Amino acid sequence: MDDAHLINNRKAIKLNIKTTDNKEGNIWLSSIYGDYNYTSENPIPEGDVVTFICPHCAENLARPLECEVCNAPIVSFTCSIGGKVSICSRNGCKNHYVVFENLDTAVRKFYSEYGY
Repeated sequence: MDDAHLINNRKAIKLNIKTTDNKEGNIWLSSIYGDYNYTSENPIPEGDVVTFICPHCAENLARPLECEVCNAPIVSFTCSIGGKVSICSRNGCKNHYVVFENLDTAVRKFYSEYGY
C-alpha cells in the first residue's frame, strides 16, 4: 500500500510494471475490490498485457494460470488479512477474484481492523 498515493480517497496498491513496448514504471491500483481505477507513469493501451513486478523483491507476480476470459496471465498478490487477490494482466479485462486461506480468520481480522 502506498500512503502517499490515493485512489478514491484510499491508499493505493503500488506495483512496478513493464509494458509490451518495454517501458518500465509504477502503477497504482485501487485498493477497493471491484474498482478498476488506476494511475500509471506510462500509458497502457486497452488490451495490452502488462508484466506486474513486486516493488519490494522484484518478483514477477504472474502465476502459471491464464485468465478464463481472455487467456492473459493471472497476477496474484497477498492480502494483509490473509489470502490472495488475483487479477488479469490485460488492461481492460475485468476478471479478478479473492481466495482466502482461512475465511473465518480473515473475516475476524477484517472486523477487528475496521470496526464492523
